[in-house]
Formats: sequence, structure tokens, C-alpha cells
Amino acid sequence: MNTTPGTAGFTARPRTAVALGLVILCIEGYDLFILGAVGPSLLAHPDWDVTKSTLGLLGSLTALGMPLGSIAAGWAGDLWGRRLPMVISLAWLSLWMLLSAVAGSLELFAATRFATGIGLGALIPLVTAYVSESATPARRSLQVGTALTGVAIGGIATGILGRALLPAWDFRSLFLFGVLPLVLVPIVWRLVPAKAEDAPEPEAAATTPELSDEGRGVSANRLGQLLTPQYRRATLLFWAATFTGLVLVYGAGTWLPTLMVKAGYDLSSSLEFAIAFNAGAVIGTIGAAVIADRGFLKAATVTSFVLAAVAMITLSTPQSRPVLLIASAVAGLGALGTQNLVNIFVARSYPAHLRGTGLGFSLGVGRIGAIVGPSYLAVVTVMISSPKAGFYAFVIPALLGAALTAMFAGTRRERVAEPAAKDPAAATG
Repeated sequence: MNTTPGTAGFTARPRTAVALGLVILCIEGYDLFILGAVGPSLLAHPDWDVTKSTLGLLGSLTALGMPLGSIAAGWAGDLWGRRLPMVISLAWLSLWMLLSAVAGSLELFAATRFATGIGLGALIPLVTAYVSESATPARRSLQVGTALTGVAIGGIATGILGRALLPAWDFRSLFLFGVLPLVLVPIVWRLVPAKAEDAPEPEAAATTPELSDEGRGVSANRLGQLLTPQYRRATLLFWAATFTGLVLVYGAGTWLPTLMVKAGYDLSSSLEFAIAFNAGAVIGTIGAAVIADRGFLKAATVTSFVLAAVAMITLSTPQSRPVLLIASAVAGLGALGTQNLVNIFVARSYPAHLRGTGLGFSLGVGRIGAIVGPSYLAVVTVMISSPKAGFYAFVIPALLGAALTAMFAGTRRERVAEPAAKDPAAATG
């Protein structure tokens, strides 16, 4: 079994890495989706005068901090190992979620959301790289995908708590649960390798031979390496696909419950749709990852983007409750589940010394989509009064994401019948 030497006599076996990554990303998901869960309560706050535009701005402020966290954590993880940046990110999240819970004004609350976004941006590249390096090669997509479902599970927890506690409780009470990451700090410190070289070198060439380990250590400018001819086309396509994926994830995460209220459903019903959305992301990601490990990662990712468009159109129409719940679950696969697949693609496509940086910049640059997503939906819903407008607004980025993903290189199994590409720049052609 693949093992990774840790510290204090521990070993980071694949199952241990997956379990730890899953728990960490549950926290990520809770902190990510909490704004969507409390959105209707924020709009009804008697003193803060929150409008739909304000709600969109709060979502964008959260996302605005994420590129800083993603890029810094990815770079730091490649330089110093995954452990220290992961511990700092968890402690940072706990601090700012606590301050969100006690914020006495809208301005202070907005500031805490921006700071929270920095910590949220750091965790996914760190956890994805850590689990990928600890994974069993033949099951890497499944094991990384399983860890990434933690984001959706955290979203489910947010929906359940929101339904149970709101609107009877002050919405800020839900932010107190965000202090729980402190419990994980000593566990991460003991289980995650202290240095990047402690982690085994996954077989990057086994999935994407064109993105080789050539030039390792030659340049300290990791961003420059990502944009060399060897990597440039792949890197730019990853950034663009992540942009569209995060428009879907953060737009839906912030607005889905509110859109359901606008469409005529009560608060508890809208939160049920949010729970179904995240459950679909969990089940869909695992199912798609199994398919990906059989050599169909690109096909699974393209299909998931298309399913997002189909689901959003369905959600906009008058359907029976079971059909709407199923459509919401499919939307979860198409949005959050699809972004998980893109992250898996990025992790499998770079050598170990660039993996964290590649993930960090992909998510960091792509976070522009996370910043745009909530405000984009806010503008559409303000300018167009139809309850269907918000749902249709998701269709464009979903179809664009499918087109971009179709330009990715396939895995080696997908390309086995084709001659190997001679030009590294054709890695995504």
C-alpha cells in the first residue's frame, strides 16, 4: 500500500489522507455555503438594510479573498510542505468565523467575510495536493474526489442547521460552528508531512505524459514554469475552466436558496433544495471519479457541465416536488461536482514540485469567477424581474465550461489509441 512518512511515527496512508482531507473540506463547505443558508434571514434583518445587491456583494467579498489564499497556499505548500500552511489556514478560518458571529454591524460583518475568504481559498489546493500525493495511483481520482466531496457535505450541514435554527435564531449563531477547525490543528500537525519531499512523487507522466518533470528545480519562479511553452496551453485552459466552474459554484452557493424563495417556496423548502444540491455533488463526484479512474476523466467533466445547464433550466420550470429535488441534485453535480473534477484534472496534470502552485494559480485566477458569480446573479435578478432569470443565468457559464473542458488533453487511457503528442504545447489540444 502507498504510504507517506509523516512525523512522530505516523504514516499518511491513502485512507488516512482521504479521511483527513474530507473533514477539512467539510469545514470549507460549511463556511462557503453559510452565506447562502442565511441569505433570506440577512435580507429580513431589521437594522442592517440588506438588499439583494448587498447579498451579492457579501458573496463577492468572500470570494475576493480567495485568490490571495489559493495562490499563497499553493506556492507555500510546494516550498515548505502542506502541513504548516494547512495549520495556519485552519486557525485563520476559526478566528474570522468567530468574528463573523459577533459582528455588530454590516460593515464589520463584510470585513470578516473577506478575511474568511482568504482561509477558504487556501484549503482546497493544499488538501487536493496532499491527498493526490498520498493516493493509490490506480484510484487517485476516486480518492481525491472523495476528499473533495467534503465541500458539499459541509454545505449539507449548513442547510440542515439553517432549516433547524432559522429564522427563530439569530443568523449569526450559525457562524459559531466555524470555530471547530481549531480541533483539527494538532491532528494535521501530526499526520501531514512536514516537508514537500516527504510525499511520494505521483506518476504525473502516467496520466499526462506531455506535462513532464523536466526542468525541476531550475527556476524558482513557479508561475513562470506554469507559463512556459510546455505548460502554457494547459495552464490557461485550466484557469478558464475553473473560472466558469466557480461562477456556477459560488453563484449557486450564494443564491440558490434565495432564488427558490423568489420562485414561491418557503424558507424550509428552499433549504431542502440546497441540501439536495450538495448531496448531488457528493454522489455525483464519487460516481464521476470512478468513471475517471477508468480513463474517462474528460468525458465525465464535460458531461457534468452540460448537466448543470439542463438542471438549471429544469429548476426554472413548474415541476413536481420530487422532480425539482432531483434537478437540484443534478445541479449540484454539474456545479460543485464538476469543479471537483477540474481540480482532479489539474492535480493529475502537473509534476509534484508544481502541483500545489498549479492548483493554487488555477483556483486563484479562477476565483475571479467566484467573485463575479454572486454579483452576476444579483445583477440579473435585479434587472430581470422574472423568477426564471437567475436560473437561466447559470446556463451560459455551464455550456462555456463544457466547451473549454472538451479542449483538455485526455488521460493516457483515453489517448491510448492515439500517437503520443510530440509537442508539449499540444498537451491540451
